[in-house]
Amino acid sequence: MSRSGVAIVGGGPAGLYLSILLRMSQPDLEVTVFERNSSQDAYGFGVVFSDETIDHFEKADPESYEAMARAFRRWGEIKVRHPEGRELVSGGHGFSAISRRTLLEILTDRAKGLGVDLHFSTEVSDSGDFRWADVVVAADGANSLLRRQLASHLRPSVEPARNKYIWFGTPKVFDEFNFIFEDTAAGMVWAHIYPYGDEGSTFIVEMPPETWAALGFDATVADESTTGLSDERALRGCEEIFAAHLEGSPLRGNNSRWLQFPTVACERWHHGNVVLMGDAVHTAHFSVGSGTKLAMEDAIALARLLVSEPDHETAFEQYEENRRPEVESLQRAARASRSWFEGADRYRGMPPEQFVFSMLTRSQRITYDNLRLRDPVYMAAVDSWYASSEHRSPYPVGPEVPPMFHPFVMRGMVLPNRIVVSPMDQYSASDGVPNEWHLVHLGSRAVGGAGLVMTEMTCVSPEGRISPGCTGLWNEDQAAAFARIVDFVHDHTSSRIGLQIGHSGRKGSTKFMWEGDSDPLDVGNWEIMAPSPIRYRPDSQVPREMTDTDMDRVRDEHVVSARLGAGVGFDMLELHFAHGYLLSSFLTPLANQRGDRYGGSLENRMRYPLEVFAAVREAWPDDRPISVRISATDWVDGGFDGDDAVVFAQALKELGCDLIDVSTGQTTIEAAPEYGRLYQTPYSDRIRNEVGIATMTVGAVSSIDDVHNILVAGRADLCLLARPHIVDPYWTLNAAIDLAYTGHAFPDQYLAGLGSRRREQDPIAPDVFRRPNRP
Repeated sequence: MSRSGVAIVGGGPAGLYLSILLRMSQPDLEVTVFERNSSQDAYGFGVVFSDETIDHFEKADPESYEAMARAFRRWGEIKVRHPEGRELVSGGHGFSAISRRTLLEILTDRAKGLGVDLHFSTEVSDSGDFRWADVVVAADGANSLLRRQLASHLRPSVEPARNKYIWFGTPKVFDEFNFIFEDTAAGMVWAHIYPYGDEGSTFIVEMPPETWAALGFDATVADESTTGLSDERALRGCEEIFAAHLEGSPLRGNNSRWLQFPTVACERWHHGNVVLMGDAVHTAHFSVGSGTKLAMEDAIALARLLVSEPDHETAFEQYEENRRPEVESLQRAARASRSWFEGADRYRGMPPEQFVFSMLTRSQRITYDNLRLRDPVYMAAVDSWYASSEHRSPYPVGPEVPPMFHPFVMRGMVLPNRIVVSPMDQYSASDGVPNEWHLVHLGSRAVGGAGLVMTEMTCVSPEGRISPGCTGLWNEDQAAAFARIVDFVHDHTSSRIGLQIGHSGRKGSTKFMWEGDSDPLDVGNWEIMAPSPIRYRPDSQVPREMTDTDMDRVRDEHVVSARLGAGVGFDMLELHFAHGYLLSSFLTPLANQRGDRYGGSLENRMRYPLEVFAAVREAWPDDRPISVRISATDWVDGGFDGDDAVVFAQALKELGCDLIDVSTGQTTIEAAPEYGRLYQTPYSDRIRNEVGIATMTVGAVSSIDDVHNILVAGRADLCLLARPHIVDPYWTLNAAIDLAYTGHAFPDQYLAGLGSRRREQDPIAPDVFRRPNRP
């Protein structure tokens, strides 16, 4: 590709590395770098890379890699100090760190040697300053001037993190990655520490804003106009908090001030002849240590495409297309990691083993299975702790039992394992009566080994159905049909079966899902009700606003269904207060705009759902548990959110709720869910650990590793799986085979197919797990 030149704005690691790679590929290409700081400036202390990342550097430019490798300090351990003082170490991680100053010197020398034109102490005011260049690369950091100038085209977003942090160094050389959590009178404070050479370590201090203010750090913020100066009072305060770990070594500042980390993202990464890379276009929270990594990998990808593609427009498009998925994946991991630290105080009471495991797996990039490969000794200790911990197991189990096969007790119900078949609407009933389809659907999954199978939302009245094909439980015919299913599960499997009941509200009178999700019926509609006369969709019916009489009747209908379900023999009852159905609609201000005692404040909006729960709890047998499914967020600004969910879960707990089934969304068509693996689990985690109530998590839980991650980290007590059970009703039995676990009950009728895997009876297990599998 013929070009008159490339102008790179920003002489940090990414800008310098790009200039090196371009000149290596095209020695006659004019490459100029403009950096606002002098060549002697190097804000920050160390830069850390994973082993995978430095492999990329070795392939891209062996010469600069060799210089970096000679300066790297390498280690493989992460040490975490629990607030109570215990230290746990996990190995096998593989890190390399280098002084930021040394890295810049290596890249600067390499760039000079290749003939890059370097301009330090040079301010850039506009991309128009580079009319001579075919390509302008904005590598000018998270506060990118060029990004701001092109904002209308790039459509950037900058999301500040909640926590406060400050970046120091120390001459003390720590041996490995350290996370030190200290309890103070004002709350928990912690440090992220890693060595970067023989001269010292990076030392980042982080805390919630409430703790920061209570410790008086809000009065020590330095004047941002004094570039290069550090917040000395903050430095001395942090030295005092971590004095025992610094062992007499000081903290050192380098333009160190209290900050809130900005997560930068852009809808487009380029405009015209300007392309962004590194922190200018995306950032990832420092707790995953990936800012410089991402930037230098951007440089590798962009350099290759600028050389190989016929024009810069094609190169830019390919660069964004190739890099965006990896960047967004890492940003999701970084967001999960950041969120863990933002909620770290909720984990203070965890045992050290669980606290550390939760922290290590916070981003989902390190998992239960992954840790077992990295450090089998560490994970053997985790398994031993989990087997001996108090986690609602009705009897002792050994560390050889996989976490998903630990039993679970709640009131008088005992489950043989932690797997639950999620409620799945089948739209196959007639007049609310379940039939052979439901028997096979639920029965096969119980035979398949799940600890608990849940019915679809079973409606409390004809008017409360979603569609004409919904199951119901308002009469004896329906009860008799359900009894056949319940008896099958009890007589032929070790599973338990739960009944979910609810009322469709403004989402009722619609077609079967395969005919059009939430589409109104063409004929045969019935009147629908809601807290307020607000349609679910523009083409939906307008619901009638419920009167006090309506609310009394619907409450009583829930009670009737509960009593019928108890008589049938269901082991657990769940009330459906999620997904925009009737009781869910009371909770969200997007659907509830009443002016009476049931609308307005969160306290008022919770009132009717809590009244229904209280009436049902009184009617349901005391020795059987009740769960409530909630949408823990509407995924809409101004809607029901995670804070509201915690308050509501606390109120339910006080009324005798045993379990919160934590889902999200489906309350409004305006929702913008942040989909991804285990995307709803953080809401379960928060409710479980802030409210102190058992939870079930649901949503993109698909693997054995996912389940083990969730359980051992204390993010939920039970795991609901829907789609995996659709394609494999025997998911749990297959998991036992995959894990070579012989302690799970296989149906006698299927033992011949297992050969040598015939079940070994557990002599400790109570008789409940020896229920005969044939009449």
